[in-house]
Amino acid sequence: MARYTGPTNKLFRNYGVKELSNRKLTSSMRQTESGQHGAMRKKLSEYALHLNEKQKIRLTYLLSEKQFAKYYNEAARRKGVTGTILLQLLESRLDNVLFKAGFGITRKQSRQIVNHGHILVNDKKVDIPSYLLKAGDVITVKSKSSDFVKKQVIEMIDMACAPAWLTIDKDALKITFDRIPERGELDSEFKEQLVIEFYSK
Repeated sequence: MARYTGPTNKLFRNYGVKELSNRKLTSSMRQTESGQHGAMRKKLSEYALHLNEKQKIRLTYLLSEKQFAKYYNEAARRKGVTGTILLQLLESRLDNVLFKAGFGITRKQSRQIVNHGHILVNDKKVDIPSYLLKAGDVITVKSKSSDFVKKQVIEMIDMACAPAWLTIDKDALKITFDRIPERGELDSEFKEQLVIEFYSK
């Protein structure tokens, strides 16, 4: 599967993916799984628990199976806690950083902004959403695109909710990737150890 094109509400109901096209839906949407038998209580096998957590994280970051497996292999290759490194790699993606900084309502919108060539990293055009940022990288918007991007995102940027590992200049549409986030600064609902166990079998 190259990308998911089905109903986004099913991602929330089946896997707990929060970043939907309309975040307000999650507060009123049913908490049971989708489908005719979604409300039936059923005990998941150990494999199903591992698979569901892998799908939850993968679909949150809008990755294909092949892409996600590459991130896992890279995390396993590096020294340190594999699960934490995996999440840090995903959080360091350019499209994710734009989303976390408030430059898009969803990661899909942030990815589209990158794909359309509106973004510069260290004054060089980058149109690859999976581009991995390094500490000290500066993200800006092309001068020709600033008016367009401001209309799209300026009201979404909430400085109070900005991650501690980013510095955001709302007026200049500028983001500084100060450092790699620590595990405690990432989504506490992710159970990355289950993903490690999934791939270890």
